[in-house]
Amino acid sequence: MRVEHREPELDAAVEVRAPGVVAAGALLAVAVVLTALNLRPAITGVGPMLAEMRQDLGVSVVWAGVLTTLPTLCFAGAGLAAPLLARRAGIGAAIALALAALAAGLLLRVLDGPAVVLGGTLVATAGIALINVLIPVVIKDSFPARIGVLTGVYTAALQGGGALGSAVTPRLGDTLGGWRPALGSWAVLAVVALLAWILAARGTGRAPRPADGAGRGRSLLRNRLAWIVTAYFGLQAFYAYAAMGWFPQVLMDAGVARDDAGLLFGLVSLIAVPISLVVAPMAARRRGQSPWIVGLSVFGVAGTIGLMLAPSWSPLLWSILVGLGMSTFSLALTVIALRARTGADTARLSGMAQGFGYLFAALGPFLFGLLHDLAHGWTVPLAMLLGLLGVQIVFGALAGRHRFV
Repeated sequence: MRVEHREPELDAAVEVRAPGVVAAGALLAVAVVLTALNLRPAITGVGPMLAEMRQDLGVSVVWAGVLTTLPTLCFAGAGLAAPLLARRAGIGAAIALALAALAAGLLLRVLDGPAVVLGGTLVATAGIALINVLIPVVIKDSFPARIGVLTGVYTAALQGGGALGSAVTPRLGDTLGGWRPALGSWAVLAVVALLAWILAARGTGRAPRPADGAGRGRSLLRNRLAWIVTAYFGLQAFYAYAAMGWFPQVLMDAGVARDDAGLLFGLVSLIAVPISLVVAPMAARRRGQSPWIVGLSVFGVAGTIGLMLAPSWSPLLWSILVGLGMSTFSLALTVIALRARTGADTARLSGMAQGFGYLFAALGPFLFGLLHDLAHGWTVPLAMLLGLLGVQIVFGALAGRHRFV
């Protein structure tokens, strides 16, 4: 039996419900999916175009490193600010503002030189960070009986958008005449999502309104379970961002051709789509999600061991296993929604887990590359990830237990 416990002054911060939820639900679900499709192309589209960008802008490797690190740092900073914005503006308005910022940033960063590119990326990824935190609240509050299904669909759309960004952007560059129109064209998708979100908010019959006492509400910073969930989220994100930054190079150094390495890592991203659609709903229907979290993480352990000990033996197998391990992202989002009783607590937990979690994850690519340079090989950095996976399994098992913050 689901227990309802709501705090009046916090309801306004997370309101997306209204009379006629059944009729409005489909439109809101479409808006969630369209929004999710926008959360990765702004990031994954840069990688294939980075060499062309550096040549055109005449920038250094350090500039490229700052550009690729900015998104994760924005995820941390803006993620921590998201609950406050939701309390002040209402969650519907907050997501609309974030989508507008994403579209504006995507356009801004292709208009001028290196500083403008960094500034536009900062604006765009800040919008993404706010949405990252707030969408789980929408799912928790608007689809309480379908948390697993909607989280799975949302995560699958997010991962699919990431794959589209890396696969389609180079072709857009060839068709449209360079990296500027290729990267800027993703603003169209952001505008479409913004329009869908505005329609969905109108369809609920209740306009988002500022919360009374926006600064009030209990903090989760002293809550043990909240820190366990945060640690689990941060550990899986650390692994994922290190993998996204370096695994193609690991495969190439093992003798895999550049194009094949790109395809294999694309497979790693695509594996998460069916896993999100199938496993997240199944796990959400159980009282606890620990077995699912541990099971998927073990696949990641096996893939990492394979890359460390025999990378050239079966790169396809190792890529599949790593992809299965990285699919715990959908379970991390599911856990955030399930470990809170109310939408307000979901917003706080989501902001805390993603804010501090992504701050920790930002170290992943840097530490992985640093250990490679110090050890002159991939064994030591892969061993570091293997150790962190062991810790992730422990915190994931604890986070998956049926409890509430």
